[in-house]
Amino acid sequence: MPADRALRIVLAEDSVLLRDGLVGLLTRFGNEVVAAVGDADALLTAAAEHAPDVVVTDVRMPPGFQDEGLHAAVKLREERPGLPVLVLSQYVQRAYAAELLDSGDGTGVGYLLKDRVGQVEEFVDALHKVAAGGTVVDPEVVRQLLRRRRDPLARLSPREREVLALIAEGRSNGAIAKALVVSEAAVGKHIGSILTKLDLPPADDTHRRVLAVLAYLRS
Repeated sequence: MPADRALRIVLAEDSVLLRDGLVGLLTRFGNEVVAAVGDADALLTAAAEHAPDVVVTDVRMPPGFQDEGLHAAVKLREERPGLPVLVLSQYVQRAYAAELLDSGDGTGVGYLLKDRVGQVEEFVDALHKVAAGGTVVDPEVVRQLLRRRRDPLARLSPREREVLALIAEGRSNGAIAKALVVSEAAVGKHIGSILTKLDLPPADDTHRRVLAVLAYLRS
């Protein structure tokens, strides 16, 4: 179930129908949409004015309908590295996901396909994870990346790739253990092996997990 804490949200989506639907959905779960805008410039203005807990934005927005929303999100995180941002995309765009996760301090980011909005509680739960500093990547993005099996992931075993895929989805060790029907201790050993094989520098566990996801998206 979604977290109980109400969030102050700035929403950017050029489709009026989807924007209104998202406002209604987010409000229904006890959150406050402090601004709902339709283009990237308005997103930058609204985020500066309202200092939200989290930003939710589409990738493609006016005027060019290319990647204006994504670039606005990256700019916001450059100006305020800790600002949580959840990006919604119509299609899997690997480069977009990597650019987003590279922004700011590497925490509090999410990249979901718009189809995920239909799974209401999962979507709201993902939003709260991002707002709390977590990293969430759409399962379909993860599945497509798994097919690429290029270095540095070539060093990982099939089970380790499964574990890394679940980490990229923002799951905790307990949730990973449940999904794979193994013990949390076994998950911990797999994660340790993944971090070692990816040659990640010593750091706190949360940061190393984010670095592992980044390596995953860049591979």
